[in-house]
Amino acid sequence: MTSGAHPSAPLVLRAARGDELDLLRQVEIAAGAVFREVGMDEIADDTPPSTVVLQGARDRGGLWVVADAGRPVAYLMDDVVDGEAHLEQVSVDPSHARRGIGASLVEDLVARARAAGRSAITLTTFVDVPWNAPYYARLGFRALDDDELGPGLRAVRRAEIARGLDRWPRVAMRRDLTVGDR
Repeated sequence: MTSGAHPSAPLVLRAARGDELDLLRQVEIAAGAVFREVGMDEIADDTPPSTVVLQGARDRGGLWVVADAGRPVAYLMDDVVDGEAHLEQVSVDPSHARRGIGASLVEDLVARARAAGRSAITLTTFVDVPWNAPYYARLGFRALDDDELGPGLRAVRRAEIARGLDRWPRVAMRRDLTVGDR
């Protein structure tokens, strides 16, 4: 992984450090701003995860960054839902978008999930936003029908509905992790 801005300086994927949590919130704000382009201003204005939430993810080993010259430019937060890896959030600063950074973070999660003996990764996302469901479909995720959701994913979806996120269509997705997978 190398940076287009600094061809000789590689981007580094690593666990987040405790002193980077405010920087990750800034990445989230910058990444969220692009939702204005598709008329989703409320999403663009949404408050990023708190440092307490980010620290909790870090403490459980579920907070990863891609750093450029030591500074985070993207992050992925994951957890376990219904016994499977669950991608809670992946955000890339627009200044580093379209370089495969998000996909690298997802593939790192795939490797970590496999190493932990998980058979799938789940997530929830917006259906009609190009860098959401269509993007994840390109990365091997498939949309789940409601009857395929376990109790944990049902709870995630209920919380999203309570937050008003279903004003725009949302979907739960799953990527099965098989030996021949990607």
